[in-house]
Amino acid sequence: MSNPLRGEVIRLYRNLLYLGREYPKGTAYFRERLKAAFMKNKDVTDPEKIKKLVDRGEFVIKELEALYFLRKYRAMKKRYYEPEH
Repeated sequence: MSNPLRGEVIRLYRNLLYLGREYPKGTAYFRERLKAAFMKNKDVTDPEKIKKLVDRGEFVIKELEALYFLRKYRAMKKRYYEPEH
């Protein structure tokens, strides 16, 4: 793996680990799944394929952020608004 892509992959892994701290099923569950996903693709050497995998990881980051935002929004709504019947 070339150096620039290696740095991107490591940065992606660290960002995902950081975001996984708040995962609903727990940090350990998220960490195991994350490690398995990265280990599955550890032998990929084609720069195009690596770039596609990094882009997919960036998409996962956006989805996790949306999940956390929605969870916080629902908690705030539950606290400050009356339940609709």
